[in-house]
Formats: sequence, structure tokens, C-alpha cells
Amino acid sequence: EIARADPSEYPRSVRPTIPFPNLMNRYITAADAEHVDLDWCHVEWLVKPGMVDAKHLLLVRATFPPGEAHNYHFHPVHEEILYVLEGEMTQYVGDQHRVVKVGELAHIPAGLPHATYNTGSGTLRFLAILSPTGEAGPDVVDCFNEEPWKSLRPPIPYPSQQTPGA
Repeated sequence: EIARADPSEYPRSVRPTIPFPNLMNRYITAADAEHVDLDWCHVEWLVKPGMVDAKHLLLVRATFPPGEAHNYHFHPVHEEILYVLEGEMTQYVGDQHRVVKVGELAHIPAGLPHATYNTGSGTLRFLAILSPTGEAGPDVVDCFNEEPWKSLRPPIPYPSQQTPGA
């Protein structure tokens, strides 16, 4: 159930006013998305600092061809929700995994290693929602070549994830 408050409990000084301040864009169109091609998927940034005035949210739409994966990694400060729009994925969260299908999601706490594999026969498309944003430090730390992660699911070798001198 959603907790609701009586509006009279909030002074006028903390209530929205009209006109609203014109801070940043409040709507993102397909043309506004920032596109990035990674070895394993296509990423469309839909919400991140500088695009909209969201202070604590990141939103990405990711598209994985069949057989591709984002090997084990973690986000030191971001918790993450992965919501499947198309296809299905085998999602590893820590040492557990399950198939996640259209309309289902996986929640990954901050700092917990996880991996996403398109084990279906078609395209996998999902939304990744991460929070908070704007924290110091790296967004992603790869751990796919470390135990126990490399034994749980052997990583797919991608050129951008090769260790120099290996």
C-alpha cells in the first residue's frame, strides 16, 4: 500500500509552485538517447546526469544478441534492477541464478557480483535501473576472472575485457 500524507501537514514552502523552474529536460525521446556499442551488447542511456534532472537514478536499455553476456562484475555504490522487455536471460546474482523472462526482474544489491547471459534463442532487451548516482568511485568493477565467479560461470572472452599482457 502507498503511504499518503495529508497536504495540510506540509507547509507551502516545501510544496511545488507554478510555474515550475525550467531546470533541465523532463522528457527523453528516442533521438535523445545516448548510444554505446560494447563487445556484448548495445546500450541506450535514457537517464543519467546531464540528460534530465534526476539526482539519484540511472536508466539504460540494453540489447544483447543471442549467446552474449555481461560477465561477472559489480557496482560498488549502485543497487540495480534489471527488467526484461524482450527475450529471456539467465541472471546470476552472487552464487545463485535463474532464468528471468519478459515482465520479470532481478534486483542486485550494491557491491554484489552478478552476470547477465542471453541464453535464449532471440534478442534480449531489458531496462537497467541503477541508484544512487553521482557517487565517487568506479561505476563498474569486473570480477569475472576471480574465484569463485570464474568457476560459477566461465566468462566469455571479449577484446575490451582482456587483461594487458595476458
